[in-house]
Amino acid sequence: MGRSSKSGTIAAVMAAFYIALTGAAEAAQVNIEKIPYFNQPNCYKITNGTVDVIVTSDIGPRVIAYRLTGGSNVLAEIGKESVMKTEFGEWHPWGGHRLWHAPESIPRTYVPDNSPLKADVLKSGVRLTAETEKQTGIQKELLVELSANGSEVTLTHKLTNNGVWPVELAVWGLTIVKGGGEEIIPNEPFISHDDKLLPARAMTLWNYTDLSDSRFTFGKGFTRLKTDLAKKWPNKIGLENTLGWTGYFVDGNLFVKRFAHVPGSTYPDKGCNYETYTDGDFMEMESLGPVTRLEPGQAATHIERWYLFEGVKSARDDEALQKTLAPLLKQTKGF
Repeated sequence: MGRSSKSGTIAAVMAAFYIALTGAAEAAQVNIEKIPYFNQPNCYKITNGTVDVIVTSDIGPRVIAYRLTGGSNVLAEIGKESVMKTEFGEWHPWGGHRLWHAPESIPRTYVPDNSPLKADVLKSGVRLTAETEKQTGIQKELLVELSANGSEVTLTHKLTNNGVWPVELAVWGLTIVKGGGEEIIPNEPFISHDDKLLPARAMTLWNYTDLSDSRFTFGKGFTRLKTDLAKKWPNKIGLENTLGWTGYFVDGNLFVKRFAHVPGSTYPDKGCNYETYTDGDFMEMESLGPVTRLEPGQAATHIERWYLFEGVKSARDDEALQKTLAPLLKQTKGF
């Protein structure tokens, strides 16, 4: 074969390789369509063929579904019959993922979010903007963006002070996951008493916290919490989670949520950037930003990244679980 033939063959192979790459890039894209879902007529499904994310624009801002395409929703869906009445009106948990401002207080925290939102459809996601809360002067905005490949979802939570006086708050992202699963929270790496004497992190307990509750498992590598439909009473802990991730095993899959820990910052609830709550079949995975003083017109943001891994089983042994999680966590992005 002559030199020109070899060059032609190489060029053809390179051209085919380039076409394959560009074809794959074109195939990997985010599609967004308006659909009815969760008895709400104006939802938006954001999909890349691997996962679907569904947000509501009639209530919220909310992410009401996160699932493998063709699979079941990892998030809880709670009907209108679940309601809490406050002096500000009827507040519904709804399920899914919501945006709050900490610290928790009644009635300020429970301003109803039952009204339509402004929904801006973008190339890879949807920005949901609520009306300014008349009771607090705070405006909530949630930007939900899906990667063109894989399961990564980026949620940017934004609180703007549209009031006339300064407000001190922390941005708070709360995810209600469906029951029947087990949450895992990583402990700080083990270091022996001989090598380190100072504490590694803080844990916050509420007056209703019960550490003897069998829903909790406190291991060497992980703190675990599972739902139990028969135990219909609340339990909660908060943590300084410096490792910046937590996970939830359900339906044979693993949901991973990543968030920042900013060293030296002041966090609410005695230093928590992560909290978790359960009550019966109810489970919340909550990340928090630092406490921030917002002057009128100023805003604070807090970002989470979500991932969903198919066919991943938990393990009762912490070392075995760590080996299962290590390669998966390498596929996620920290802060």
